[in-house]
Amino acid sequence: MKGTTIAGCAVFGLCLGGWAATDPDTLEALRRIRAPQVVGVPPDNACRGLTVMPDGEIRHYGFRGGFGRVTNDVLPVYLSSRDCGLSWREVPVKGATAGAMVRSPWSGDFLTVLCKTGHAHSDEWQSALRLCDGKGFFALRSSGGPDGPFTASLVSPCQGFLARLPMPLRQRHRWIQPVQHRAASPIQPGALLSDDDGATWREVLLPSPPAHRAEWPHKGVRWQNYGCEPSVVELSSGRLWMLIRTSQDCHYESFSDDAGETWTAPAPSRFYATITMPLLFRMSDGRILAVWNNSTPLPELDHNAQPGLNPSEKEGSSEDFFTNRDVLHAAISADDGKSWGGFRELYLNERRNDVDFRSSGGNAASLDKSIHQSQAVELPEGKILLSFGQHPLCRRLIIFDPDWLLETKRTDDFSSGLGGWSVQQYLKSVPGNFRGVSGHCAYNRRPGASLVPDPSGRPREVLQVACHPDPRLLIEREGAVWNFPCWPCGSLKLRLRLPQGSQGMQICLVDRWFNPVDPVVAHFAQHVMQLDAEGRINAVPCLTPDAWSDLEIRWNGETARFRVSGDAWHDLPRVFPTRNGISYLHLQSAATGADPFGVLIESVAASAADPKAGE
Repeated sequence: MKGTTIAGCAVFGLCLGGWAATDPDTLEALRRIRAPQVVGVPPDNACRGLTVMPDGEIRHYGFRGGFGRVTNDVLPVYLSSRDCGLSWREVPVKGATAGAMVRSPWSGDFLTVLCKTGHAHSDEWQSALRLCDGKGFFALRSSGGPDGPFTASLVSPCQGFLARLPMPLRQRHRWIQPVQHRAASPIQPGALLSDDDGATWREVLLPSPPAHRAEWPHKGVRWQNYGCEPSVVELSSGRLWMLIRTSQDCHYESFSDDAGETWTAPAPSRFYATITMPLLFRMSDGRILAVWNNSTPLPELDHNAQPGLNPSEKEGSSEDFFTNRDVLHAAISADDGKSWGGFRELYLNERRNDVDFRSSGGNAASLDKSIHQSQAVELPEGKILLSFGQHPLCRRLIIFDPDWLLETKRTDDFSSGLGGWSVQQYLKSVPGNFRGVSGHCAYNRRPGASLVPDPSGRPREVLQVACHPDPRLLIEREGAVWNFPCWPCGSLKLRLRLPQGSQGMQICLVDRWFNPVDPVVAHFAQHVMQLDAEGRINAVPCLTPDAWSDLEIRWNGETARFRVSGDAWHDLPRVFPTRNGISYLHLQSAATGADPFGVLIESVAASAADPKAGE
């Protein structure tokens, strides 16, 4: 059975007996899962609420009710699953709880580290913190598990955020707890280390990654996160790898060759992401899973021209709008991070097109309607249970097969709608951090590119990417974004139609998600094609108006070319470098004014290619 080695059990807090007792029907149901399948809704913001008990029960701790307050009607709970995450029931917590804990592979005791801040939301639902005097980081220990009884000891009077549970190392008798250290200086990433099974701890801090600067394409600074929410994984050599949330275009990374005593200076990683939480997770077969938002937000606006922002928000003490938190990705590596496959969308936020995005569901249970933040558990049959997201309307529990990330083709003919596409446009909204129930750092939205009847008269619908001016919109041109697995060599086919009167379309191949309406995506795409109103692609005559044509694009490393309906090939120059390879098709109207005709797409198909295959 996959996922049940001794090393895996030590790291994930499992025992062989727990999974060994899994009934055959459950195992068969797990075997059938390949693509991500929703199995539940977490009871809290996802990142460290999951734990696995010795008998195989999976728990997800949290609470039901109001964000930031605990009353008689809002009490701690956990979701419980005894069939490997396939079904869940809610259990009220009676008595003190420390929330999710990790079982020590050396003593069998359960450990966690919590931060006591004095704020109700962060302290009270983890009611075991009542044992702790003062504020700071506290280590809690229990021989009986998350239900206690507990002993508690002060780790450090410093405060910060703990995005991850403590992790026992495989090659050394040591615990490591990633930490976000908050002090007078910028936020620093770091780690708490314990060599006596959690009895005593010491803190190692890393330098803060740099602040964001207001340089093109930005007219203002982003929320200055510096170095937040680190995630750590132990590689097969024993080397530690840390991935860090920043305000830059990518996560930063750091490495330790001495089990966390010293670290390399944080530097840009290959993983694009901005102001979102990364996850590094080692599977029992040695493969490394990365889960993150492979996305780039819209360029920052001129904060001085945005009504509603206070001076500190203008200077980066908080965000104005989040526009990159509606898509969650995963990639997998079999060689300790030297090479990666996948870069696939695990999930698209179901609320991403909502006109009432800011106010739907209210702010009582959570402030952000995002699907960043995640935590993983490995299940039998090599499957992954992933908890992610923040607001209860958006957060989810899913199960998927990591081998699904490595599929060699993906197609879509819109017969199932636009469930696999990002098409949102943004409505002008009041910016800033706290604006009551009207929203939190969010735009209201509406669908942009949409399905329309096929002009050929067939009983089906096709995708129209057009431009319908509306003064309520932040950006009027429509766009559509579609993901496929990342391959070094691949091909993409689009069946498209240029209606008479259309102003054309921009077609980009990209290595990350950009907003459908992003105004600068062509500067960061790997390859760009401009389809004009005359049917020319990059000035090459190609399409006949009001006729369906087949556009084929092939890439092999840095080289790419295209052809239409089997005609001659034409080279596509590389625009922007990539370490990861192409995994996105980005379509956007080229209109400079109203264009109700747009460009029509009948189907898309992407597939891996043999680099030695002839053309």
